[in-house]
Amino acid sequence: MLGRRWAVLTVVVGAMLLGGLWGSGVLDRLSQGGDIDPSSEAALVDELLAEHFGIRSPDIIAIYRAPDGKTVDDIGPAVSARLAEVDRGLLAEPIEDYWSATGPIRSLLRSGDESTALAVVFVAGSESERIASFTELEPQLTVPGVSTELSGFSAIADEVNKESKRDLVVAEMVSLPVTLLVLVLVFGGLVGAAIPVAIGALSMLGALAALRLLSMFLEVSVFSVNIASLLGLGMAIDYGLFIVSRYREELAAGAGTDEAVTATMASAGRTVAFSAVLLLCAFAGTLVFPQQMLKSLGFGAMAAVALAAVLSLTALPALLAILGPRIDALTWRRGAFERGEARAQRFWGALATAVMRRPVVIAVTIVTVLLLLTLPLLGTRFGDVDHTALPPGNETRTTVEQLTAQFPIASSGATVVIRGEDGAPPDDAAVTEVIGAVGATDGVQQAITVGTADGMVAVRAVLDDPDRSVAAVDTVRRLDEIEAPAGTELLLGGITALSVDSVNSVLHYLPVMIAVMVIATLVLMFFAFGSIVLPIKAVLMAALSLGATFGILTWIFYDGHLTGLLNVTPGPLISGMVVLIIAMVFGLSTDYEVFLISRMVEARRAGATTEEAVRIGAAKTGRVVTAAATLLILVTGAFTLSDLSVMRFIGVGMIVALIIDATVVRMLLVPALVKLMGEANWWAPASMVRLRERVNVH
Repeated sequence: MLGRRWAVLTVVVGAMLLGGLWGSGVLDRLSQGGDIDPSSEAALVDELLAEHFGIRSPDIIAIYRAPDGKTVDDIGPAVSARLAEVDRGLLAEPIEDYWSATGPIRSLLRSGDESTALAVVFVAGSESERIASFTELEPQLTVPGVSTELSGFSAIADEVNKESKRDLVVAEMVSLPVTLLVLVLVFGGLVGAAIPVAIGALSMLGALAALRLLSMFLEVSVFSVNIASLLGLGMAIDYGLFIVSRYREELAAGAGTDEAVTATMASAGRTVAFSAVLLLCAFAGTLVFPQQMLKSLGFGAMAAVALAAVLSLTALPALLAILGPRIDALTWRRGAFERGEARAQRFWGALATAVMRRPVVIAVTIVTVLLLLTLPLLGTRFGDVDHTALPPGNETRTTVEQLTAQFPIASSGATVVIRGEDGAPPDDAAVTEVIGAVGATDGVQQAITVGTADGMVAVRAVLDDPDRSVAAVDTVRRLDEIEAPAGTELLLGGITALSVDSVNSVLHYLPVMIAVMVIATLVLMFFAFGSIVLPIKAVLMAALSLGATFGILTWIFYDGHLTGLLNVTPGPLISGMVVLIIAMVFGLSTDYEVFLISRMVEARRAGATTEEAVRIGAAKTGRVVTAAATLLILVTGAFTLSDLSVMRFIGVGMIVALIIDATVVRMLLVPALVKLMGEANWWAPASMVRLRERVNVH
């Protein structure tokens, strides 16, 4: 490859640029949904209501307010005339509004003081098409001279999409120059610093192309673009940092350009490839979930990591071969990198030596503190994304909250479908009993029969609290406990029930995901290092980091500490984002473990004792691991600049996890434990050693 360095670089860069141009189209194909389990009971109820009763949740709810001193009847002619002009091609069915409605529903579409009335809009097309149609329908539903506000799924989704796009631009504008500045300080020069950033920028472009391709086969979450783009940037910068650092180390040792590139890729390049495989296995765990959102987040993250690794193993060595010693061009202080590296090696080596003098005290202290930090997690609850993902004071969020308070009928509430066990219609006594039980449930305002069709009866429970709120979730759980009368079956649906079923589904599949990650890590690390002890220790270290991270996140986002500073509303941890953080933190934790242990193993193979190997490993990797974690904190920490609480949750989670893992765990706890276990670190059963030899892993 070195002989075709220009060709390799040209092809790879050209492919990423073209891919990024094509991939930018994914921004118009994003989904706000995909967070439900399609096999859940609530999803089945949604299908039954749509197919047999013709009932589904509205996409847009238009709220019209009369001027002071007037009523909704006074603004009726203007609103009706405007609604008559709405493009019918965008609608799935005619608009239902107060002025054209008849029967009991009419009074439900008007406020008690007659100052406000509603129009309910059902939009045609797939989910992404319905969201896209909102921008066309918004001006058509707005009545000149009449206060108009829009709420509903499409309005919230459109606002979240806009916020997400703004967040990505802000994050890129902040993270790229800041990471470049940090790398200049690390390398002491502009050229060496610019290389990882350039690879990171190419990874971001490639991630867009991967997501555009993915959108052709499944729904791509609105959060996927931000996560995949910034994860690709962060991992490419990290990988570039490791490879460029090793390359400069080889040059400083007297190697020629080609020799230095070859040696670098045989050592740091191999470690990067292995690290990427570990991260891919971690994100592959997200594919076990039935929710399309989690699958798209997982695929997007996998594509980002794979691209970061491929670019680091192709374009980066080609660029290093082209630059040669000129990688030190535009150095602001000659020898700064080498002097900084020497100081760092002395510091980290001395720290490891100090840790190994008191391994028991340090290990027990750190483990105890991390376990104490985990304790808040025991009292947490999990939830789903709703309008509170938008910041307090956001116009769309405020409209949703006012609508729910003024028009309880506007919330989805919960729906109980009653059907006979043998396909026969339920008898009247059973239906009456169920309606009474639903209406008597704590948290239910009233129970309304909304339809009878094909031997089934649908009963709507109007809830006291907003959809998906903690109180509404508790009410839905109580409704789920209602016993079905003899000969009948009860099915529970509605937005809150969908949320409850989705969270239950995530918790059900979470152990499977963890098992996939753990087994893959144990197997891969054993074949890499020939020890069964080191992989087990790596998994336990990742578990400690995760526990402490989620304990702190619970303390902040659920218990409500610091939420004023972050401008978010306290509430349950979003289950989908919890899954994503588990995959990211577990993967990065084992990633940093690999970089540290790889240097220890190199030292062992060169004849060092366990203590010497620990000191050498810490000395050689301390600076680069800390720098890598710092850079990743800067990149993923850009999520905290988002106005969306779910993105801030990820940003804070990654900052906390990286600080804990890359410093406390990796540079203090790991050396202490390796010292305590001594030669046992390198142990594996004889049968496994023979298996590894047969596979010919070196």
